[in-house]
Amino acid sequence: MDLELRHLRIVREVADAGSVTKAATRLGLAQPSLTAQLKRIERSLGGPLFERDRNGARPTPLGEMVLARARVLLPAVRELQEDAVRFANTSEQIPGYRLGATNGSILGGLVERLTADNPGSPVTTRTSWSARELTTMVTAGLLDFALVGTCGDSPPPPSDTMSWSVVATDPVFVLLAENHPLAGENELELSQLADEQWAAVPGEGCFSDCFVVACARAGFVPKSIYESDVATCLHLVGVGNSVLLCQATFQLTAGLVMMPLAGAPLRWRHLLGWHYDSIAARVAPSVAAHARAAHANAVSRSRRYADWLINNPHFGTVP
Repeated sequence: MDLELRHLRIVREVADAGSVTKAATRLGLAQPSLTAQLKRIERSLGGPLFERDRNGARPTPLGEMVLARARVLLPAVRELQEDAVRFANTSEQIPGYRLGATNGSILGGLVERLTADNPGSPVTTRTSWSARELTTMVTAGLLDFALVGTCGDSPPPPSDTMSWSVVATDPVFVLLAENHPLAGENELELSQLADEQWAAVPGEGCFSDCFVVACARAGFVPKSIYESDVATCLHLVGVGNSVLLCQATFQLTAGLVMMPLAGAPLRWRHLLGWHYDSIAARVAPSVAAHARAAHANAVSRSRRYADWLINNPHFGTVP
């Protein structure tokens, strides 16, 4: 027999009443029926829980141990039930926000907005280079939302349980050292960079293939590509060793300039995903709105991108 909560309630009631007869009355059961149930409970737990005589029922050492656990578990289950009912009748609240994100400019602003708008709901974050990993964590219930990027119009990682909302579509720009011979241009043709070394951060999906295709259309094959973390890539660009493809919302550091590529040969879509049948789905429209506001703020901090958008209004934050 598997132990159930009702069995723990019986043990607690017998202990509180001090006798099986009194416990049966309180529970609305016949005394022989309760006695039979108690014997089955004792068999499942490995020994007698009470010493019973004409003076009543007193817990054995095993009974004391079971009672101690029952007095913790039963109130906790009752509290869980009450909280669940309360939550089910509160349409726009979730206990907290568990966010996962690939590298990008939106996560910080999203955390800022969620904590300001929901001070009673904690926000936790996890970052990964892998959109597939984050999607798997959402479908497994380990995350509530995933902020991921996809190249051009390519789809997000496949999942039958995910819903996705497009936050923004950005052009891919290029980072150069401020003393680079091309740093003074308004925009660059990709072919002007044919002789450069390239730096890249890790990722998955088709972006690397799309980059090679874009280079082929521009008439060249890219030279060495150094794949490393962001700090190393920025160092290589800063010392003039490489150039780096970046999202147009990238926040510049000293010694670097960001240049648009003519015709925007590469694009990056920002997506927010959640499990369609989860608690998080209730607040997904609100979270998506906060993500779009965070992206719009990132655009406003990038003067070059904001100016570029004037002539390219089909890019940027989704309305």
